[in-house]
Amino acid sequence: MTIKRFSTVAMATLLLGASLVWQAGAMAESVKLDNAGCLSCHDGKKEKIEVPTPGDETRTLEPVVIDKMQKSLHSKMQCVDCHKEIIDSQAKHQKAKDVKPASCPGCHEKLWESAQNEAPSAKKDRLQLVVNNAEHYKNSFHARPDTDNPWRPKATCSDCHSSHYFHVPPKGTPQRDAWRKEVPNTCGEKCHEDQLESFVESVHGEEALEKDNAKSAVCTDCHSSHDILNTSSDNFKLTNVNACGTCHAEKLKSYADTYHGQVNRLGFAYTARCSDCHTGHSVLPADNKDSSIHPKNRLKTCQKCHSDKKPGMRTATAGFVSFAPHATTHDFKKYPEMYITSKFMVALLLVVFAYFWTHSLFWFYREWKDRQQGKTVPHIKTQGLAIDETKHFRRFHWGWRVAHLSLILAVMTLVLTGVTVLYAQSAWAPVVAKALGGPKVMGFIHRIAAATFVGLFLGHLIYVLQKLLRDKTFRWFGPDSLVPNWKDLGDALDMFKWFFGKGDKPKFDRFTYFEKFDYWAVFWGVNVIGWSGLMLAFPHVTAQYLPGWVFNVATLFHGEEAFLAAVFLFTVHFFNNHFRPDKLPPPDIVMFTGTQSLAEFRHEHPAQYQRLVESGELGKHLVDAPSTAMTVGSKLLGLVLLAIGLSLLALVSVGFFSHLGL
Repeated sequence: MTIKRFSTVAMATLLLGASLVWQAGAMAESVKLDNAGCLSCHDGKKEKIEVPTPGDETRTLEPVVIDKMQKSLHSKMQCVDCHKEIIDSQAKHQKAKDVKPASCPGCHEKLWESAQNEAPSAKKDRLQLVVNNAEHYKNSFHARPDTDNPWRPKATCSDCHSSHYFHVPPKGTPQRDAWRKEVPNTCGEKCHEDQLESFVESVHGEEALEKDNAKSAVCTDCHSSHDILNTSSDNFKLTNVNACGTCHAEKLKSYADTYHGQVNRLGFAYTARCSDCHTGHSVLPADNKDSSIHPKNRLKTCQKCHSDKKPGMRTATAGFVSFAPHATTHDFKKYPEMYITSKFMVALLLVVFAYFWTHSLFWFYREWKDRQQGKTVPHIKTQGLAIDETKHFRRFHWGWRVAHLSLILAVMTLVLTGVTVLYAQSAWAPVVAKALGGPKVMGFIHRIAAATFVGLFLGHLIYVLQKLLRDKTFRWFGPDSLVPNWKDLGDALDMFKWFFGKGDKPKFDRFTYFEKFDYWAVFWGVNVIGWSGLMLAFPHVTAQYLPGWVFNVATLFHGEEAFLAAVFLFTVHFFNNHFRPDKLPPPDIVMFTGTQSLAEFRHEHPAQYQRLVESGELGKHLVDAPSTAMTVGSKLLGLVLLAIGLSLLALVSVGFFSHLGL
């Protein structure tokens, strides 16, 4: 080949190569990195596109439907606004090494930062909401690594919202209702197929999907939208009850009055909650034979928790079936036992407190006025009597004093542990429950205190009965008896005459009418609180012989009677013995020293004093005054117990009013 010919061929080859390079460049230039260029491949009209994953596998990219994308809030954005790492339009895109793929949270956080720098008048409420939701998502169960694909989270924003078609309509619009109806399919079709199948057949699914009831629950109502919690976590179990309550407020309130709900309100998740009885997704009406709460299935449902196989539990027996976990006190037709019990206890509370609080107010006023005017109650003249005024009258032997102190400690322990559960919804109750080790430990302490209380009561009863039966001279309605008599009625009437200045203060004998009331109230309280508590402590035994509604009634009796006892003790009893003007400054220490001065004895029990003087038996009851150490120690002990009692009264009061919603 000649040199001339070779040159011609070489020139032609160069021109052809340049032409091809120019055409390739022109073709590449014609497919730009704009939405039209991207959609020319990603619109799904061509073959599917597969890309590698960090797990050495491939995944198929979902095609972008242009019509749906145009309705999205992101429709005005360019694809590369999010996919910033893409730098060419080739089939296998080259990616910038120093650019990370955009994330939904990152993008919206930058937008929110920019919005905050704008004029304050520019409202960006929706943008702030997205940022808050993204923050919740980061701490959610969905943000954890997927078990099968650790390189990615369990669910991303686009799994639920689809970044290409994102459009969540504002609340309160018909569009929002339509969007909400699709939530079960969004959750179920991709990840939770079994749950979706159960939900569709449930009463919630029927209402939401078939009847288009926008108020019916869907997945996000129970699990939330972004701060998804692990369903086995305590946080979920506690908050899920409140989620049900947003629709079923009345049921939530009645549930909170049961032991299950009280423990839940204290912040502990081991007792039954809504889904334990109604299931989580297959919620059906009670009259549906497949429902977990149908009468034929209810015992089996109860036995999921109440089983010998679980520590500290016993297998549920037949009576559990008729227990009403949502019983109320205002529906006589549906819950007659609760209605009647409630009305009886309310009447009892009103009568007792109306009488004794009025009694205390009038007494305080009368005694205070008499002290201001220098009036004194006339006493027997002691001139000429060989009485050593430095001596004390022994009112209580050591056994009574020890029993009284033990009773005080037992009662205060019962009140603290009991009202913490009774008023579990109050702000202070969870704090006390955790400080005491939780409901299980509190229950153990409560039972020990109850056994102590009942033991003291029975021991006292046996002691008194055997002593009285051996005493042939004892008169059951005499002045030394705690059995109420006609004089007590007369004293009560005379007391009110004295309150209003219509007569002298009655002369009390060994036991006053209000002291007798205190005494016999214990007999009533021990039986009501004791038997109801015993039935609740051994539910499997109770339900073996009695219907389940007994638990509802026992719970009401136990709580209301405990409330009556605690409030009466820390108001009326404290006033009668420590806070009326003649007793100030508190405390009265006669129950700790067992004695009182002769002056105080004559003032408090003039009729008994007169009897003993006339019979010549006063000297048998006189003893030396207690030592200084005994007196000071008794006063300190009394002040500490008064402080504890008044603190408990404050807790009870706060709990009571918070229970009423005040």
